[in-house]
Amino acid sequence: MGESRGRGRDPARERRRRGSADVRDPAPVTGDAVLEVRGLEKHFGGLYALSGLDMEVRQGEIVSVIGPNGAGKSTLFNVITGIYEPDAGDIRYGGASIVGLRPHQVVKLGIARTFQSVRLFANMTILENAMVGQHCRSHGGVFGAVLRTPGVRAEEDRIRERAKEALSFFGKRLSGYRLEQPAFSLSYANRRRLEMARALATDPKLLLLDEPTAGMNPRETLELRDHIVRMRDELGLTVIVIEHDMRVVKGVSDRVIACDYGQKIAEGTYEEVAHDERVVEAYLGTKAAG
Repeated sequence: MGESRGRGRDPARERRRRGSADVRDPAPVTGDAVLEVRGLEKHFGGLYALSGLDMEVRQGEIVSVIGPNGAGKSTLFNVITGIYEPDAGDIRYGGASIVGLRPHQVVKLGIARTFQSVRLFANMTILENAMVGQHCRSHGGVFGAVLRTPGVRAEEDRIRERAKEALSFFGKRLSGYRLEQPAFSLSYANRRRLEMARALATDPKLLLLDEPTAGMNPRETLELRDHIVRMRDELGLTVIVIEHDMRVVKGVSDRVIACDYGQKIAEGTYEEVAHDERVVEAYLGTKAAG
């Protein structure tokens, strides 16, 4: 994930050098705060992956998180979703701290995610992969599953229909396949769509997408860009996107947060952040920024 960048850096010195206390005020937004991150820190030995990161995401927003490789973006998602526990700071979802919760508990609260590299069950069918997402909402116990009680059968029918609904969001790209096909038979782009469908099947309120267009061709990228906007407009989701393709960032974002060395260095509209000297320096170096 490129997170080795920044080994041995002094985060306090970086803050002074980049003037991170002077981060641009965020663009006006509406809605209540869904996610609040305050003073978040995560380090691995001498690597400061996150260093005092603050951010806020409001209901119904699409927020893009950008930055060079090693800026701490994927680590941020891993900490939010309970894969890593922060060394300092707090994460509040719906006003309550979620620090210390395990990943399955975070999913049950309504936070779903995809990963930088596709993580599917390759030998399971398309439908079964999507059904996995809904099992976090299942109320059937081991006893009922063994005996195949009417309640368990009804629950499985409900899970199956919800999974099909999640798959149908992507139209014939997924629903046009035979759902009993194994996931490994899908094209790369459709595997990514299936991973997103599985996330949608968890019935999230907040969706975290980690480089969703990575490896896609230009046509597939623009199509997925439109899907991300539909997730907000049609499904009512709040979305945070880690993305390197600036066409996608520009096309979907209500706000953009730029990070470097685990710190927020700029925040605002796409146009504001794209022209911020600190962002140009982070991507291209001091001479380009000057």
